[in-house]
Amino acid sequence: MDRLIYLAMGGAKATLQRQDVLANNLANASTNGFRAEMQAFRAVPVRGDGASTRVYALESTVGYDPQAGVTQATGRNLDVAMQGNAWLAVQSLDGTEAYTRAGALQLSPEGQLVTPSGLPVLGDGGPITVPANATVDVGVDGTVSATVGNNRPQPVGRLKLVTPEAPLNRGTDGLFRAADGDLDADPTARVQSGALEGSNVSAVETMVAMISAARQFEQQMKMLQTAEQKEQAATRLLSPN
Repeated sequence: MDRLIYLAMGGAKATLQRQDVLANNLANASTNGFRAEMQAFRAVPVRGDGASTRVYALESTVGYDPQAGVTQATGRNLDVAMQGNAWLAVQSLDGTEAYTRAGALQLSPEGQLVTPSGLPVLGDGGPITVPANATVDVGVDGTVSATVGNNRPQPVGRLKLVTPEAPLNRGTDGLFRAADGDLDADPTARVQSGALEGSNVSAVETMVAMISAARQFEQQMKMLQTAEQKEQAATRLLSPN
């Protein structure tokens, strides 16, 4: 009887975890540069005397969907869409270097190039600062040029673009990092100015997957109820009264 309970309990827990991932993906279906999180499970035997035939279904994170989202033109000078497998380097809140595909850049009141959440965008030599009252343009190679008044455009930095050879790791802050530390800038990486990459989450497919997971959870609950009913029936049969 306990085998059925372990099976149903492990399945229900795994289904709830899957629902959490799907809900997070669906919530970010319109987030620029978002990569859909993927999930898998593995069977782990329960240790202990008399439990060698029991297993748990534990979450095994397999990373994210690397497929690029649809690029849409915006016409805004500070919007950039990374091409191919290029990623934009930013400085996270803890001061470490991290990477993102969200290219809706902005200028802080101090003239620093930042992300919508205020994180400094890194250049080849660190954060990029733009002169006051300047018009900013980004070239295909990531070169940031500033034009003040009627003067000629002057380069003020170059976006640090990296091309990882191995999949990156997603952090709890939504940014990605390399397992072996900071990556070197890729001089061949390119961006499309005046455009943004959308999320690669399919809202329809994710919604269907959520419905399927909900039905699967209901089946696991019915299995637990069945196990309880069988246990009660066995108790009545074995009862001396």
